[in-house]
Amino acid sequence: MNKNGLQINPELYEFIEREALPGTGIKSEDFWNGFSEIIHAFALENNRLLHKREELQQKIDGWHQSHSWQNQREDYEQFLKEIGYLEDEVEDFQITTQNVDNEIAIQAGPQLVVPVNNARYAINAANARWGSLYDALYGTDVISEDNGAEKGSSYNPERGRLVIERAKQFLDQAVPLEKGSHADATKYVIEHGKLAVETANGKTGLAHPDAFKGHQGSADHPTAVLLQHNDLHIDIRINHKHPIGQTDPAGVKDVCIESALTTIMDCEDSVTAVDAEDKVVVYRNWLGLMKGTLSERFVKGGETIHRTLSDDRYYTSSDGGDLKLRGRSLLLIRNVGHLMTNSMILDRDGNEVPEGIADAVITSLIALHDINGSRRNSEQGSVYIVKPKMHGSAEVAFSNRLFNAVEDLLGLERHTIKIGVMDEERRTTLNLKNCIHAVKDRIVFINTGFLDRTGDEIHTSMQAGAVIRKGEMKQSDWLNAYEKSNVDNGLLCGLPGKAQIGKGMWAMPDRMKEMMEQKTAHLEAGGNTAWVPSPTAATLHALHYHQLKVKNIQESLRSQITDRKEALLTIPIASKQWTAEEIEQELENNAQGLLGYVVRWVEHGIGCSKVPDIHNVGLMEDRATLRISSQHMSNWLQHGIVTEQQILQVLEKMAKVVDQQNASDPVYQPMSANFEESVAFQAAKELIFEGTKQPSGYTEPILHKRRLEYKEKMMALKES
Repeated sequence: MNKNGLQINPELYEFIEREALPGTGIKSEDFWNGFSEIIHAFALENNRLLHKREELQQKIDGWHQSHSWQNQREDYEQFLKEIGYLEDEVEDFQITTQNVDNEIAIQAGPQLVVPVNNARYAINAANARWGSLYDALYGTDVISEDNGAEKGSSYNPERGRLVIERAKQFLDQAVPLEKGSHADATKYVIEHGKLAVETANGKTGLAHPDAFKGHQGSADHPTAVLLQHNDLHIDIRINHKHPIGQTDPAGVKDVCIESALTTIMDCEDSVTAVDAEDKVVVYRNWLGLMKGTLSERFVKGGETIHRTLSDDRYYTSSDGGDLKLRGRSLLLIRNVGHLMTNSMILDRDGNEVPEGIADAVITSLIALHDINGSRRNSEQGSVYIVKPKMHGSAEVAFSNRLFNAVEDLLGLERHTIKIGVMDEERRTTLNLKNCIHAVKDRIVFINTGFLDRTGDEIHTSMQAGAVIRKGEMKQSDWLNAYEKSNVDNGLLCGLPGKAQIGKGMWAMPDRMKEMMEQKTAHLEAGGNTAWVPSPTAATLHALHYHQLKVKNIQESLRSQITDRKEALLTIPIASKQWTAEEIEQELENNAQGLLGYVVRWVEHGIGCSKVPDIHNVGLMEDRATLRISSQHMSNWLQHGIVTEQQILQVLEKMAKVVDQQNASDPVYQPMSANFEESVAFQAAKELIFEGTKQPSGYTEPILHKRRLEYKEKMMALKES
């Protein structure tokens, strides 16, 4: 379909014409004309920014090839300033973002990230705003299975007792009674707008009466009691006829807590969208979320389930009025970065359009259904776009101008579109204050991401020397400084009260006990949100935000803000020699993780899933996993730590391991059956052996090429 100088894939065109545009108030001709103007105005600059990345990388490679970083640190920093990699820092400022929903501006709590092309995952995540604490405790290893407390195939009363005991302990910590414990409660009632709790020792109230916010049912026999602590809600569910409620003196059948406050619906690292067919699925699901109509039918346990988006929750407030609470997580949409193009739209010269530009226009168009409709997502009428993989303030400023143009096209007030800046590239980390300044009127989110950031750390300094082992990176000087510098800049630029400072993913969804023991570190570091791998994990991680008040932590950290540039510029070059056994271990670990993910991406079209690691521990992985693993192996190959033959041998060995791990999958095609014919195996080889040549060490160009190859191969087989 040719339209206003654009060649648009018919499937995408029909989707926009018949589904996305109707109801927005925007005429078709005006949209396509404006879309064309934006593409032809911004695509050239997009390409210039990518060229600048390569130009800087070539200069950095050249410097390392002729200098010793270890002996010339001061010269290295001066060199980075001279080439514009290190920017002159802007004066101090405060962000001015307005019309931000409370889930971002006020509340602190967990955040989910899910592939938006998977409707089931997307609905689950959107509905994860509220979670059953009883279910989260019962179904995970937070509660031990020792001493008769096994999960089993049917309800275990002993395990249930431990769950209820733990939940009541949580209530005592978050919303304590004036006297006694919630475990002693025999009845909850509302008297004169306050919560009264009857116990065997008499009647008592809350230690902090203002924590009571409302109820459902009658005042004498409420079916729900709504409490609040640290800006998060707790809903005690009461039903004496329920199997669990029958066993509780007060009839408590569950404790539901506000869990995933926000969710990033992902078009990027967790998604395999390589052509128009794939992108329409992405956009259609986002449309369903914005209109509130997305649903999915699937079979589970032999039963067909129809999953839809949750409704809001209604209560009688403590003053007797009506109280509505959001039933769904506030949704952000992560667009792709500046690098990739997609054949779904070609410009007037027949070039594929930068996918990030198309995402900005189309996902914002779709969000009009929320802004102009029921405001089921953003009550403030904002659109939240998370923008990944930007390098330095010039690229962030480019996104700002792009969003200006999109707002003009869609008739939106300036800064309606908010931006989340992912601090996952070295050039952005070193210039983060400038990056925030470039979007100071629309920024709502910064975060850190270990995997991508490490991949860029390795690629940027590829020629400096052999890097330390991957497992040692988390203890390295630069990474410690990176995590702290991100918070420093967020606090310095006034994000608290207006925006999120985010922390990274807990990747082991089956190890919730460890998460509960360790993930408080993200709050202690100053993060008011952090990524979790599942709705269940969100419910459990929410408990941390009741234990610690992030606002107070952030305030205390202000006195620790300092210049961390020296540590940030400390390249993780190894200072020791490894044994042959250590080298083999590192290769196997990298190769197994790389292959386990690549085969699902390339041949199954799955961009995010629980992938078993070399020890058969399930890790929630996305594309960033490949960047760090492939770059690490490329680096060791570059500096002679390993040979091509060693890598090939390890890849073939680990391919057999991955094949065995997937043996129960009926559609899985073993790589080891024919290494030369396995598209996934060849993709893995290419990611390593061509790693030094890949832009910024990104895996997308190779993955997209190989996924398209596989899709064509399957189509040819079907036709034959």
